[in-house]
Amino acid sequence: MRRRDLLKATGAGLAATGAATGVMGVAAPAIAQTQPAIQWRLASSFPKSTDVLFGTSELIAKRVAEATDGKFQIRPFASGEIVPPLQVMDAVQNGTVQCGHTCGYYYVGKDPVYAFDTAVPFGPNARQQNAWFQYGGGREVMRDVFKAVNIIQFPAGNTGVQMGGWFRKEVKTLADLQGLKMRIAGITGQIMTKMGVTPSQIAGADVYPALEKGTIDATEFVGPYDDEKLGFVQVAKYYYSPGWWEGGPQVSLYVNIGEWEKLPKAYQSILELACAEANSAMTARYDAENARALKRLVGKGAQLRTFSRDIMEAGHKHAFELYDEIAAKNPQFKTVYESWKGFLEEAQLWWRVAELPYDNFIQVAGSKRKG
Repeated sequence: MRRRDLLKATGAGLAATGAATGVMGVAAPAIAQTQPAIQWRLASSFPKSTDVLFGTSELIAKRVAEATDGKFQIRPFASGEIVPPLQVMDAVQNGTVQCGHTCGYYYVGKDPVYAFDTAVPFGPNARQQNAWFQYGGGREVMRDVFKAVNIIQFPAGNTGVQMGGWFRKEVKTLADLQGLKMRIAGITGQIMTKMGVTPSQIAGADVYPALEKGTIDATEFVGPYDDEKLGFVQVAKYYYSPGWWEGGPQVSLYVNIGEWEKLPKAYQSILELACAEANSAMTARYDAENARALKRLVGKGAQLRTFSRDIMEAGHKHAFELYDEIAAKNPQFKTVYESWKGFLEEAQLWWRVAELPYDNFIQVAGSKRKG
C-alpha cells in the first residue's frame, strides 16, 4: 500500500472508531498539514520486562504517532528511568513529564480514594470496571478527584482478575494466615492485617530473594504470564486464586491538565482513542497469554490452590467494614464509594442472571467433553 493510501486508511479508521466510541476521529493527512509538532515524555510505573504492561504505553505512543503522521510524539520511559515507579503520579502533577502510565492504588497513602481508579478488594471485574467508568458515573466522580491534583485520567489497560499469589506453605483455612508475612500493601494490606497477616511493601526486584530467604512467606504480583518471568515457582510452589483484591484492576494514563489543554482538539481525540484501544488490548493480551503461562508453571511444579471459603468470607467482611470506616471520615471517598457500590450491585444482578450461569455451564461442559 502506498504511503498516501495508508494515511487515508488510517484517517478513515479513526473516524469510524470515533463514531463507534463517541469520540471524533480526525484524518491523518489534514493533521500532518495543519497541526503543530509536539513531543511528550511518558513515565511508566512498569519495567520493560513486563511487556504487556509497559508495552501498552508503547502501543499508545505508536497509535498517536501513526494517526498524526509523526507530528505528535510520545516517548515512553520505563520505571526508574525518569522517576521511581511509585512517583509517576507526582511527576505528572508537577509537570516533570506530560503523562504517565500507572495505577491509582499505588497512591492510597496520599488518599485511599485513588484505589477506585484501579481496584479495591471484592470490586468489579474488568468489564464491570469499564462499565462503571464509561456509563455508570465513574468517569465523572474520578475526574473530579484527579482535577484537584492537576491531572486528567483515561482508562488505558486492565489485566483482568489477578492471581492470589505464591505461598511457601499451604493456607487451608483462615487460621493458617495468622502470623504469615506477605508482600501486599495498600487497602488490601489493611484488610489482611485484620485477618492476621503481616503485610509489607517490597519492590518487584526484591521479592524473589525475600521469598528465597524466608523474609516473607508469600507474595502477590499479577498473573501467570508476568509471574513466570520472576521465577517465583522455584521458591514458593503453592499458587493461589483468586486475587480477590484485584477483580478487574484498571491501569490509567494520567495527563497533566495544563499540557492536555495545550493540545489541539484533534490530538486530544487521537490520544483518547489510543487509550481506548490500549484498554481493551491489555485485557485481550493477558487472556491469551495467561492460560499458556499457567500450563508452563504447572509443568515447573506449581501447585494450584483456591482460597478457602472462610478466608474469602473474612476478607469480604473486613473489606466492606473498612470502606464504611473510611467513608465516614473522608467525604471524597464517600462520594466515589457510593457511586461505585451502587453500580456494582446493579452489575452483579445482571451477572447472576446471565453471565455467571453461562460461564459455569461452559466450564463444566468443557471439562466433561475433555474427559
